[in-house]
This record gives sequence, structure tokens and C-alpha cells, in this order.
Amino acid sequence: MIRAMIVDDDALVRLGLADLLNGDQGIEVVAQAADGLQAIEQATAHRIDVALVDVRMPHMDGITATARLRALPHPPKVITLTTFDLDEYVYDALAAGADGFLLKDTDPAEILRAVHLVAAGSAMLHPTAARRLIDRYHATHQPQVTAAQARLERLTPRERDVLALLAQGDTNADIATRLAMRESTVKAHVSRILTALEVTNRVQAALVARDAGLTT
Repeated sequence: MIRAMIVDDDALVRLGLADLLNGDQGIEVVAQAADGLQAIEQATAHRIDVALVDVRMPHMDGITATARLRALPHPPKVITLTTFDLDEYVYDALAAGADGFLLKDTDPAEILRAVHLVAAGSAMLHPTAARRLIDRYHATHQPQVTAAQARLERLTPRERDVLALLAQGDTNADIATRLAMRESTVKAHVSRILTALEVTNRVQAALVARDAGLTT
């Protein structure tokens, strides 16, 4: 059972998300919070597997809350919630440690899929429109491009192949199929990639890949 927390200052949004998530037999909403400060308190008091966190909130915004949540002794996975006009904030949230993000008008089935994927250790980089927002903001930051390209030099050609597919949002099973590898081998490659790139999760690895021009 995936233990979820909803963090949003809009009570109606929290209610709607809670109804959606609790309708999935594999998910249980165990905590809700109206801002980042409450989210930290709830995550400290409860074991949370996945937190859905709004970007714009009073007292403590979603970006700061994400970093604080990921720094806890038992950190939950984080999916940030945003709208199309928050591309810079979305990048900042992912850089703070979020495992993905969803637009608030995402189809309910995709929200449930995202929670399951992130809980299982994958990233949620879909839909394509969301990736385009990150790319548009990232493309203007040349120092990050240079640094990312230097990090990629640490990877073997096979690890680059794995990273390229990871950056597209493929799961370990998808990568194994496409590269004709065992899933356990892919998992080992991903672990090595995260260490070599000095990042903590798949989303951050994907951002490095895009900065370096490995994916388009």
C-alpha cells in the first residue's frame, strides 16, 4: 500500500485529490497539509511514501518544502503540482529533489499512474509538454550545459545509452527491453549513473542529460 500525502493550500483541490487517490486500492491518503510547514510536520509524524506538493503556497512554498521533505531521515518521494506558467519554479522544484511533476489539469488516470511509478522508484517526466517547459528554461543556462557535459564524460557508452532512455521517462523494464539487457543490469547501471553524475534521483539525472544535449 502506497501511503500518500497531499499538500495544497486549496481545500477543494485537496478534497478532489484525496477522493481520487483513495479510490485506488493500492494508495491510501494518510496526511494532508495546507502549506509547506504543515507538510514537514505531517511527514515527520507519519510515514509517507509519496507527497503531491503544490508549488505556490503561503508560509512555505512547494520548492522549499520539497527540499525540506527530501532532507528528512525517511524522505518521501515528491511529485510537484503546477500550471503552465510556472516553468522556472518547476525546474527549481525538480532540482530540489522532486521525482517529477504534474500539471493540475492532468488526466486522473495519469495522476494515479504517476504516484505508482514514483513510489516504485521511477520518475514522472510526462507529459511531453511538461518536458518542453523544462527544456525551454534549461536551454538558456550555458554554465549548466558545460558542467553537465563534463559530468557525462564520467559515463561509459552503455551508461549513456541507459541515461538517454531514462531521460525520456522510460522505466527500468522499458530500458531493459529496448537495450536487450536484464532489468537487474539496468538497475545497476542507473545506480552507477546517479553516483557518477552526483545526483540523488532519476529526474535530476534526466536534467543533466538534457543540459548536456544527450536528449532533445
